Amino acid sequence: MTGKVYLIGAGPSKDLITKRGLEIIDTADVVVHDRLIDDQILDNARQDVEMIDAGKKADKHKLKQHEIEEILIDRAQKNKDVARVKGGDSFLFGRGGEEMLSLREADIPYEIIPGVTTAISVPARFGVPVTHRNVSSSLAIVTGHEDPTKDESAIDWDHISHAGTIVILMGVGNLPKIVKKILKNKDPETPVASFQDAYSKNERVVHGTLENITEIAEKQNLKPPAVTVIGEVVKLGEFYKK
Repeated sequence: MTGKVYLIGAGPSKDLITKRGLEIIDTADVVVHDRLIDDQILDNARQDVEMIDAGKKADKHKLKQHEIEEILIDRAQKNKDVARVKGGDSFLFGRGGEEMLSLREADIPYEIIPGVTTAISVPARFGVPVTHRNVSSSLAIVTGHEDPTKDESAIDWDHISHAGTIVILMGVGNLPKIVKKILKNKDPETPVASFQDAYSKNERVVHGTLENITEIAEKQNLKPPAVTVIGEVVKLGEFYKK
């Protein structure tokens, strides 16, 4: 017999995970979780659960991606049900797609449980809609941290820069480079906001324009995790003052 693997998006906080996600965590034999999962979500697990921390931070990985996939397959082959828990949604820059394909290749049953993505929920937390009928009708969601083994970027920044709203995930470390590329096609006065540690007691907003956000972020010591929004919708935020 073979167990089943559940690829669960846990959303940005303990209050925004789906009911289905919590049900699986509550009954799973094994929980493999990422770094930013709220402890109160993991507390739902059984007392005898095998809890595996697969957290990643920049270049500091407790487990390499192939090791995570091997664990998922190994435990399922031992007839255990596995909850693979990721922040936000696992299919949006969460490597959930890679894990799904590994499970499929190994003929392991799996179920996808979508999560509330940080790309939309974090700006919303601060009153910023990523689209607005009178402000922005197009949206680009981009990773700020591509696979470092790539010879060159797969991101067409010239094309993306024309979107009404640009949301960048995992982009704090590369913010100066990203801003420089977007400035080639966008007004320097375009408003920018970075939302750090959203849904935590340490949450804060760092904001400015494309012209000065790099300097402001450095002065205010912007740190990951943060979601950055570029576009006129930033002016709709509760924090924004002209």
